[in-house]
Amino acid sequence: MPTTTVATPLPSIGKMATVDCDDVNMDPDMEFLSDEELEREAEGFKEQGNAYYIKKDYSEAYNYYTKAIDMCPKNPSYYGNRAATLMMLCRYREALEDAQQAVRLDDTFMKGHLREGKCHLSLGNAMAASRCFQRVLELEPDNSQAQQEVKNAESILEYEKMAEIGFEKRDFRMVVFCMDRALESASACHRFKILKAECLALLGRYPEAQTVASDILRMDCTNGDALYVRGLCLYYEDCIDKAVQFFVQALRMAPDHEKARLACRNAKALKAKKEEGNKAFKEGNYEAAYELYSEALTIDPNNIKTNAKLYCNRGTVGSKVSNNHRKNSTSISFELCLHLTGCFVWGCYMDTEQYEEAVRDYEKVYQTEKTKEHKQLLKNAQLELKKSKRKDYYKVLGVDKNATEDEIKKAYRKRALMHHPDRHSGASAEVQKEEEKKFKEVGEAFSVLSDPKKKSRYDSGQDLEDDGMNMGDFDANNIFKAFFGGPGGFSFEGNSCMYTQNCY
Repeated sequence: MPTTTVATPLPSIGKMATVDCDDVNMDPDMEFLSDEELEREAEGFKEQGNAYYIKKDYSEAYNYYTKAIDMCPKNPSYYGNRAATLMMLCRYREALEDAQQAVRLDDTFMKGHLREGKCHLSLGNAMAASRCFQRVLELEPDNSQAQQEVKNAESILEYEKMAEIGFEKRDFRMVVFCMDRALESASACHRFKILKAECLALLGRYPEAQTVASDILRMDCTNGDALYVRGLCLYYEDCIDKAVQFFVQALRMAPDHEKARLACRNAKALKAKKEEGNKAFKEGNYEAAYELYSEALTIDPNNIKTNAKLYCNRGTVGSKVSNNHRKNSTSISFELCLHLTGCFVWGCYMDTEQYEEAVRDYEKVYQTEKTKEHKQLLKNAQLELKKSKRKDYYKVLGVDKNATEDEIKKAYRKRALMHHPDRHSGASAEVQKEEEKKFKEVGEAFSVLSDPKKKSRYDSGQDLEDDGMNMGDFDANNIFKAFFGGPGGFSFEGNSCMYTQNCY
């Protein structure tokens, strides 16, 4: 009797009996395999993935689950397994997509709903997480994991409400507490981390806030909120220029970021007003300086470090004016400075270029607290004092310290012609002597600032004599002749300068 061969069907796994593998993007060598053979290959990849998962080699597990999905893209358990692996790799957004695909393929796939809920929870979406866990409880009312996760989701929602109320009341410690509790379940939620970082900055805990923001930026360099927090920390540490850069960058990433816009506006206004006050002080216009410092203090009461300097500056100005009201406010300004910082901000003398006072006070501070920071501050003040006692070559030429090479040349040309002795040959002996002195200083200034090496040494406060440059024997005429092209290159007639070459 002939033997009949009967094809034995593969055992079903959940809904595997109805899995369709026809539309898989497979290896060309696999395109002629039957559905049963494709399922068998996919199951093999899944088992290998399981083995690597057990060994905690999640990267390899991910690779094999992906191969299984490529073989049979309509099997919900493969997506569920890969979601679990991605969760272990802390790639929650990708894991969420796999878990959602799993439950789309099979709405009764309980593990898929659990993993979707866990991803939502980790990402801080407690409402969506709660809906997923409720679906699990519909499928299995006694599921203890789902019951606990529902409670976790409810706790996060409660902490969010408390944090919102705390922020409105400016109770930033409460907000940090609530976010720490929420992050125990929502560990991948950038929104909670940013809120915590912002409040840490507002509490003056800048290094902690910077760390949180930097961690987020390492994962997402375009995160406008994290850029804003970085800027906020710098702003409150009185690094206004750097802060503005971060605020501007945050606004590029998120043009509607109102907090960044307001902070950027405040930072620019505070810097401008403070600089106006410093300028008025240096010019001896103490009344105007007092008013400008007072206006700056109204811009942002939260910027304690900058405001402390402003109070100290205003106190210094108040001691120099004749107005009795201003004089009475001097002690108040210093007291407010002391209240804000716990010590006088000796750096205000640096702002207003009172270097002798700065050195005196830094020496007192360093004698009391011999820290590296105070030693460096004293060293900086001593260097600035030394620089202030020598000739200011930038002032001699009438240029800014950031002047370009071309601007320095133009300034020399103008000043050298203005003070050249031949121009003043008809003046009194006293005037001639003064103009000759100025002509020499202009030549000195140009010889230093036009030489990159000498300029660098001058800017750093080093002695130019170390370069072999003896200013006492300096001949300004040599510089002038070289600049205008040597003998015959220029002549003076009365008060006019007649150029014959190289005058441009």
